[in-house]
Amino acid sequence: MSLEFEKTDNYFLILPVGDVLLYDDQKRITALFSSLKKVEKIKFDTKGLKSWDSSLVAFLFKLAMFCQKNNIMIDWSGLPKNLKQLVELALKVDRKPVIVKDKEISFFEKAGEWGIEKYITIKRVFSFVGDIWGAVKRFVAGTAVSRKIDFDFALEDCGYKAVGIVSLVSFMVGLILAFVGSIQLKMFGAEIYIASLVTIGMIRIMGAIMVGIIMAGRTGASYAATIGTMQVNEEVDALKTLGFNVADFLILPRLLSLILVMPFLTMLADIMGIIGGGVVAIFMLDIAPQQYVNFSVNAFGLNNFLVGLFHGFVYGVIISTSGCYYGVNCGRNADSVGLATTKAVVSSIVIMIVATGIITWICQLMGI
Repeated sequence: MSLEFEKTDNYFLILPVGDVLLYDDQKRITALFSSLKKVEKIKFDTKGLKSWDSSLVAFLFKLAMFCQKNNIMIDWSGLPKNLKQLVELALKVDRKPVIVKDKEISFFEKAGEWGIEKYITIKRVFSFVGDIWGAVKRFVAGTAVSRKIDFDFALEDCGYKAVGIVSLVSFMVGLILAFVGSIQLKMFGAEIYIASLVTIGMIRIMGAIMVGIIMAGRTGASYAATIGTMQVNEEVDALKTLGFNVADFLILPRLLSLILVMPFLTMLADIMGIIGGGVVAIFMLDIAPQQYVNFSVNAFGLNNFLVGLFHGFVYGVIISTSGCYYGVNCGRNADSVGLATTKAVVSSIVIMIVATGIITWICQLMGI
């Protein structure tokens, strides 16, 4: 292929000749552009053109950009029809980035958008809670569409696999609680009451709270990430298309397994916290093991124990509901999965703290 060009008094004529295939003669192209100085119009004569490919289109596009920059007119009528259409299509696309100026939004518009967003969120939450309640009723009636293997898997994940981390954290919390309490009790020579302090604190609230925080970061995040990934991969849509109820199939096994496990983990946390307090009392305060056990047993109250188990039950409902909610309402990309996981953990912990305050206030009114 050869790229010929002629310059006349009125216009500049470009004559591609032969087969234009993978054309990349930069010297010839540079010479052509150099010859276009002080040219007002360009025409084409393609009578000698045979076969051509996209390299010719790329050259013509580059030529068009050069002429646009230097105010040179181009007459495309001399090109073959199909080549002319490709060039026109390439020139139609605006490749310049669109700069969108931020529109100033008034305070009332922002307040309105915030209110609408919160209204939609609250409506979605109540709808989700209604779906869960319907799934629970179907489970009690024996009509829920769910698999036992899913329940077993969820029970395994939030059951014995969490024993290690719950035991370690609860042991350290009991140890720290005893150590901090001993600093004040030493002033009155009442170190023996460390056993009562640790026992009441762990079985009434601290054991349940530590289990709740651990399971929110461990299991609640897992629920959100798992269901969120299914949402991204359109597996949730596939289940709906096949006629499965998402609340029955995905949420119910996770909800029931965590509710079932949380009281047992709370009891484990209570025991490990009391043992941790005993390490400080026996090895640092020289309290006899028998005395520590006796004071712990005397301080152990059934009301306190049941209140702690009730906290664990409530935390199980909150963690499983939050994790599944943010998983089901996850976006369609990888970043949305991470965001849903973060929101699930944060929301679970915040709601648990609020629920703790409400339960404590109710117990205070009831004298429990």
